[in-house]
Amino acid sequence: MHFEGTETYVATEDLKVAVNAAVTLERPLLVKGEPGTGKTELARQVAQSLGLDMIEWNIKSTTKAQQGLYEYDAVSRLRDSQLGEERVHDVRNYIRRGKLWQAFDADRKVVLLIDEVDKADIEFPNDLLQELDRMEFHVYETGETIAARVRPIVIITSNNEKELPDAFLRRCFFHYIRFPDMETMKKIVEVHHPGIKSQLLTAALTQFFELRETTGLKKKPSTSEVLDWLKLLLAEDLSAEDLKRDGANALPKLHGALLKNEQDVHLFERLAFMARGQRR
Repeated sequence: MHFEGTETYVATEDLKVAVNAAVTLERPLLVKGEPGTGKTELARQVAQSLGLDMIEWNIKSTTKAQQGLYEYDAVSRLRDSQLGEERVHDVRNYIRRGKLWQAFDADRKVVLLIDEVDKADIEFPNDLLQELDRMEFHVYETGETIAARVRPIVIITSNNEKELPDAFLRRCFFHYIRFPDMETMKKIVEVHHPGIKSQLLTAALTQFFELRETTGLKKKPSTSEVLDWLKLLLAEDLSAEDLKRDGANALPKLHGALLKNEQDVHLFERLAFMARGQRR
């Protein structure tokens, strides 16, 4: 199994190396990077490229590691016992399989995505150490051990919102997705907007990267946001000439696709005000 990217996903050489190294080592691939740089999409594209099914576990602030293994519904069993239901005699009827169990129980190799692991409690990664390392876990209610039939490819994403435990990091192959440079971004845009005029693309991306590098920006726009912005520019049939800004208006056209909070909008308004003052 060798990942080389897909027609719809531009993978840099270092990212291909990271994916293939994790597959060879049979270690979880921990992918970090800014939001919107394609971390979640990477797992989908790896599954597509290798012809594998994907199981996706989206982590929330309330998610517990145990939910990835299984959940025992004791309340339903108690209710059924009160109603005299026959199914109450088999505890397996009240065990709900989690995403890890589904991945371990698959007949063939799958891609298991654990998305945004840093959203959960700090103990969440530690609680999965043994299960991800040994690829097995114990079900206490039934006394059985669930072991992976075929070791899945595990991809774990993080937005770097909190530090992950060292013991967890030791068990992973790590890769940080750097923000694309101009040439890589042009390739990404060409995938999503084939045939876009080169003058418009160059003007838009030049303006986009200048915006990202503006000092004091609270939230830098991401890859997904520039793709949305370009989609709007094409829908409005704007040209490279239309994108030109003057000192009276430092905000880019349709800036709502790029700037997502009022502080950043006010920043550009202040820059325009200062530019007008300097010309007087």
